[in-house]
Amino acid sequence: MEFDSNRPIYLQIADSFCERILVGELSPEDRIPSVREFGAQIGVNPNTVARSYERLTETGVIYNKRGIGFFVAPSAREIVLDSERSRFFGTELPAFRRRAELLSITTDELINHLK
Repeated sequence: MEFDSNRPIYLQIADSFCERILVGELSPEDRIPSVREFGAQIGVNPNTVARSYERLTETGVIYNKRGIGFFVAPSAREIVLDSERSRFFGTELPAFRRRAELLSITTDELINHLK
């Protein structure tokens, strides 16, 4: 896993799990690696992974079965989809729109480039 130095690693790890859920690599009730396992796999301190898992647990994307491990929540896909759509419409799309306006890009140009 490659990390962006401009963003906290724990958020990037959490985002990678969310992306894997959206593309179908992780399904509801799938077990995910333990904090130590995953930290060793990607070469990151287990505390950083624990912070990611804590964030995902707080948002309801994963849950912990005490003594067994962490699992993808049944409603994880819907939670991630709602969150990502909100972020897209609230942050990414307005920034994109401002940039397109600054560059005098028309709606027709955008549509033609999407084809």
